[in-house]
Amino acid sequence: MITAAALAVGLVIGLSLGALGGGGSILTVPALVYLLGEPARAATTESLVIVAVTAIAATITHARTGHVRWGPGLAFGAAGLAASYAGTAANTRVDPQALLLAFAALMLIAAAAMLRRGGSTRTSERIHRARTPQASTTRVPSSSTTAVLTVAPARPVADQSAARISTSGFIKILTAGSMVGFVTGFLGVGGGFVIVPVLVMVLGYTMADAVGTSLLVIAVNAAAALLARTGHIQLHWMLLAPFIAAALAGSLAGRHVADRLPAETLKKAFAILLVLVAGYVAVRAGLAIA
Repeated sequence: MITAAALAVGLVIGLSLGALGGGGSILTVPALVYLLGEPARAATTESLVIVAVTAIAATITHARTGHVRWGPGLAFGAAGLAASYAGTAANTRVDPQALLLAFAALMLIAAAAMLRRGGSTRTSERIHRARTPQASTTRVPSSSTTAVLTVAPARPVADQSAARISTSGFIKILTAGSMVGFVTGFLGVGGGFVIVPVLVMVLGYTMADAVGTSLLVIAVNAAAALLARTGHIQLHWMLLAPFIAAALAGSLAGRHVADRLPAETLKKAFAILLVLVAGYVAVRAGLAIA
């Protein structure tokens, strides 16, 4: 029964990471605590293992299609390294039930961010298309026929402008990177629901590039936070192994799911799931404290 639950939840988490670039990892700790019976603090560490492995695999999948910006992604991740260590230190000083209440609040924030992301994503895609020169067709007269020449567009302007970051944009990225790093270390989540909107709105990335680069940032932060906890806790590998296997399978399938289903449908469905789980976690943690 426990193995079946681990497989099911791992699959959902992997699908979300692979298709949306984040969101799924926020379900890992509640699933480990309430479905699989793990202590809250141990669950945040085990979550980092699952998130790190899954994000690395999903990053490789997206990189094969050219949708990972390695330089900006590594820089974004580096901005959160120190904060991830600070979050890890704070994790050991907080009551487990308070951690779960923090998770409930974070899930509601993530749900709101995912629902709001739709409008910002569509705006970014319109800007990207407007900046991208379209192929033009020229008719050249000849003695017998009219030859049609198709002129290929130049390199998209958006790709060139993305390399130039304003001072305010740099500050936003640094702030977001630090915040994501702290949350990753403190709660064991990836923070993709923050990373993707920043990449879309600040750097003007397409959704595909934002998702792929977000996975790279998540992998960097999760690995750093996990390294900070090495030797402090015993991991339940008999439980983690099927969870990770299912999450990996889901992350690999997530890319194909994203190509076949509307992103808006996926995000709305997942946001509703987050709200429901947040309510359950808040009630359970509140009753435990009372």
